Amino acid sequence: MPDLLKNARRIVVKVGSSLVTNEGRGIDAQAVGNWSRQLATLAGQGRELVMVSSGAIAEGMKRLGWSTRPTELHEQQAAAAVGQMGLAQVYETQLSQHGMRSAQVLLTHADLADRERYLNARSTLLTLLSLQVIPVINENDTVVNDEIKFGDNDTLGALVANLVEADALVILTDQRGLYSADPRKDPAARFIDEATAGDVSLELMAGGAGSAIGRGGMLTKVLAAKRAAGSGASTVIAWGREPDVLLRLAAGESIGTALVAGTAKLAARKQWMADHLQLRGAVVVDDGAVLKLREEGKSLLPIGVTLVEGDFQRGDVIAVRSPAGTEIARGLANYSSTEARLIARKPSSQILGLLGYVNETELIHRDNLVLA
Repeated sequence: MPDLLKNARRIVVKVGSSLVTNEGRGIDAQAVGNWSRQLATLAGQGRELVMVSSGAIAEGMKRLGWSTRPTELHEQQAAAAVGQMGLAQVYETQLSQHGMRSAQVLLTHADLADRERYLNARSTLLTLLSLQVIPVINENDTVVNDEIKFGDNDTLGALVANLVEADALVILTDQRGLYSADPRKDPAARFIDEATAGDVSLELMAGGAGSAIGRGGMLTKVLAAKRAAGSGASTVIAWGREPDVLLRLAAGESIGTALVAGTAKLAARKQWMADHLQLRGAVVVDDGAVLKLREEGKSLLPIGVTLVEGDFQRGDVIAVRSPAGTEIARGLANYSSTEARLIARKPSSQILGLLGYVNETELIHRDNLVLA
């Protein structure tokens, strides 16, 4: 197994319901505290951590005295609403005991499907990370319906890894990792130490359902790794109760199954932007901005924009052109074309006065910009 986490700066950790709630018996504060201690240690090493945690519905079931998971959507939503209180409380308490601040973030598929809400969620999470706050993310089961559900938090973990451009995704589960067959049924099942994320043969190996408490089986984890690899993040699937599992993975120890992304993070992002054949618009920038982008690796500020072309919305990929009309870069616009025309040639300090709000101080942030 390569050192997937040894050099990873930004890591998304996903834990399943059966681990968080000790197979449905209620939130396991000791287990959450154990992960919180490890997260705090990793944060002390200069890493950025995001926690995607299941368990709200299972905790709500316990608090409501329900022994089996409800089938009616409105009852699931009610259980989630009750359980979220306990889930957030335990994480906040345990992380604070280890000197870490936390934040609760509830997401739905609609948040990540809508371009502007996607960028808003991304900005919020990146701001929290810059403030050394650990976001604890769960699906917003209270308002979601079956048509817009992620389906399981493995998928949510992968989408969050894409959202924040994580270096690695760690899926902690109640199994050691991926086997060539179900080891409970096939004694000849072979453990998979390492494979390439997206390998179709993995999906054939990973059939079967999850626990009675959770929704996701091993197949959802394999598919999540495939999704995370799309933005260059590799995935490790490991047993959540392995002693100091996160610290040992970060130290380079081989634990669980490593599903390696075939494309590096930066290359994957560049390829994604480069593949946009139909750009919504463009901005022409002055020579000073060209220098800042090409030579200094800076973001594109509104003051460097001389002309706005086309009709685009926040989150669209647009071209950046030199005064001669040559495309020098492309990236994700933080403002629509209408807004960009209002703030072009103006310092960022005037954005609030001109628009009445500030999405970002940059028109295109350097993290969302690829040089041609």
